[in-house]
Amino acid sequence: MARRRLTPAQPGYLSPSQTPDNGGRRLNLSVPPIAQVASEAAGVSALREMADGIEAARQEGRMIVEVPLGKIAADHLLRDRVTLDQDEFDTLKASIRKHGQRTPAEITPLPDSDAPFGLISGWRRLRALTALHAETGEDRFATLRALIRPAEEAADSYVAMVEENEIRVGLSYYERARVAYEAARRGVFEDQGAALRGLFGTASRAKRSKIGSFMQLHEELGHVVRFPADIPERLGLALVSRLRFGDRHRIAEALKEADPQTAEDEIALLAKLADPPRQKPSVSRAKQPAEKLGKDLSLNAVRKGRTITLTLTGQNVDDALLAQAQDLLRRLKA
Repeated sequence: MARRRLTPAQPGYLSPSQTPDNGGRRLNLSVPPIAQVASEAAGVSALREMADGIEAARQEGRMIVEVPLGKIAADHLLRDRVTLDQDEFDTLKASIRKHGQRTPAEITPLPDSDAPFGLISGWRRLRALTALHAETGEDRFATLRALIRPAEEAADSYVAMVEENEIRVGLSYYERARVAYEAARRGVFEDQGAALRGLFGTASRAKRSKIGSFMQLHEELGHVVRFPADIPERLGLALVSRLRFGDRHRIAEALKEADPQTAEDEIALLAKLADPPRQKPSVSRAKQPAEKLGKDLSLNAVRKGRTITLTLTGQNVDDALLAQAQDLLRRLKA
């Protein structure tokens, strides 16, 4: 029986063969094609899921981004801080100059605005970066590190701004009252009561009552007071008491005339204006001579503050005289 001659194995005969698939890729035939395709699909799915997760984190405000300063509207909200302490501001600038911006700000998309983003919190950080970039021209100061918060109701943005300042630096009673009053005036809240409850819902009832009193101070004297954030709590409440007695014009005119140039001078003047106007002492009934209205009738009249006391004495004082006096006073009022 003749032996068959075998052809020697070709190079790579025992190695996995590579065959092009329909997409032009090379498939490893040592791995089942369906398993290889499934593996690649899983990889694509994982990458897509990662990309979606990153985008979701960005949109939900869980990822810090860097935004050019020129793309942020700093006046998106009425700021609650009335004044900027220069020493604190200089300290913040020095810290950012040395270490960079450590704490991110908060911004929100503004689809219908010239600036793509509106500032919610981080006003001082934005100011400091703007100043540093103007002074140095360095690119590291040209962007704001921020969390992008979802677009939400204006009331929620105000609450976020107030809460951050309450925690970080605190607000004066006037600053709290001002932002609540102006937010209500702009229609962010239904009325002043809703603004108080919305912005300071975690505060005690007593604290909200004091803020409400300062709202009247801002409404009636905010246009003439030059250093309102420096007004102490007790002085502010005393001024509101005078306003409720109708002293608004007297206090406003005194402030305009004095034109104080420092917070100390203004507070000293306000302290004087908060005292009730002194009334000239009334003449006592014992010392005031009675006026004779007839042979047997005398009238004694005394005014003390907003009260006038008329006393009729004599033999002719009876019910008929009382009726006549009451009728006379009624006709006098008419």
